[in-house]
Amino acid sequence: MALLDAGVWAGKIFDGGWRTADGGVYDVTEPATGGTLGTLGQAAAEDVARAARAAAAAQRDWAARTYEERAAVLRAAGRLFAEHAAEIGDWIVRESGSIPPKAQLETHFAESLCYEAAALASHPQGLVLPSAQPRWSLARRRPAGVVTVIAPFNFPLILAMRSVAPALALGNAVLLKPDPRTAVCAGVSIARIFQEAGLPEGVLQLLPGGREAGEAVVAAPEVRVVSFTGSTAAGRKIGEVCGRLLKRAHLELGGNNALIVLPGADVPAAVSAGAWGAFLHQGQICMTAGRHLVHESLHAEYVAALADKADKLPVGDPAAGQVALGPIIDQAQLAHVDDLVKSTVAAGARLAAGGTHDGLFYRPTVLDEVTPDMPAYAQEVFGPVAPVVPFSTPEEAIELASATEYGLSLGVLGDVGQAMKIADAIPTGLVHINDQTVNDEPVVPFGGVGASGNGSRFGGPDANIEAFTETQWVTVRGEIATYPF
Repeated sequence: MALLDAGVWAGKIFDGGWRTADGGVYDVTEPATGGTLGTLGQAAAEDVARAARAAAAAQRDWAARTYEERAAVLRAAGRLFAEHAAEIGDWIVRESGSIPPKAQLETHFAESLCYEAAALASHPQGLVLPSAQPRWSLARRRPAGVVTVIAPFNFPLILAMRSVAPALALGNAVLLKPDPRTAVCAGVSIARIFQEAGLPEGVLQLLPGGREAGEAVVAAPEVRVVSFTGSTAAGRKIGEVCGRLLKRAHLELGGNNALIVLPGADVPAAVSAGAWGAFLHQGQICMTAGRHLVHESLHAEYVAALADKADKLPVGDPAAGQVALGPIIDQAQLAHVDDLVKSTVAAGARLAAGGTHDGLFYRPTVLDEVTPDMPAYAQEVFGPVAPVVPFSTPEEAIELASATEYGLSLGVLGDVGQAMKIADAIPTGLVHINDQTVNDEPVVPFGGVGASGNGSRFGGPDANIEAFTETQWVTVRGEIATYPF
């Protein structure tokens, strides 16, 4: 039987086994063709309440297991991601509209996240503290309990697993709510992998669904930590609810990232980096290079070369042949992208390339003669659109790059010394000198500032332990303490 055999999960949700959902079923759609790939159970509030109670009960035993037992499950999951990479990758291509190399990156990343998390299980998790009393004083990290993970559609497997894997390794139970548009490749695949890896029943709960499920997995009283990756608007709402309920919220949100091209930069190399940063996965990435700030001495050459490259990139069904860009995820997102491009052109920008679409297949687009107040520059597009703005001095580049509510990723291409000074002056969670803005690794702290989120909440032992555990103070005396009364 294939790992993702629809006969196992058709119309069901996962709570350690597969069962019928209270919220009914919905179709899983292939954006490139509009065809139906299968059906999934849709979690209702009652499903979430039941899952949260079961997860809390299962978590106590899971946390009591030795680190060797938890690490063994994570290592087994890593091996299974490698063994089933082709099958899971095919679902990523068909369900999210990814090109195959991007799908391969996701499955490899998921495998690596499992191995890193396996090591996390035995990582030192405490401190010996000084004390003015005759006692030992310790601070140790304990599992938070039940963690909710809400993942988006764009890099669905990576953005789910980067929270699921460390949360499980550290002794937590997980309620996983993937985006309903990618709930097989980033939901069913994860549930099936951990089921085969020997994770105890109830520790991982898969709850596909829409707003009702999303609200319920945040509000469930058993949940202590919410790990959310998605839009800034949704993140603000989740943060407000978590603040009222005194839960910790780890929010990785949107971005409108600047790519700065300094005078003297190698233009062909800069254009290649800019095209990759702007057009990878149809620009549907929080780290996408959404604002290209190019020194005036290179501006005309950069625009012409980027437009030429955009015109030559093939767009089409990534499951049917070799293309550079697949489909936009759905009609609503396509309309958002197209509206921003059209309103920007109407405001005076010049369409240097693209700006058209065939169904959900949007051409990579380059906009010139853009001013900072134009919609496709000022807002997060989440589509394959590269607005280009010239600058004359480093101070102007800093001002342009900083003039946004977002602060996720920054790329600076050219002289390293000048790039370092510019990077020091721009508030952002990630900086890449002589590289474009889309970068990630399983071992690095990842996150943004401002409207891009509340800091580095994922990746590497320090960030993961901080994210998914609580600090407990412990003291030990040789004898019972005496007091005046």
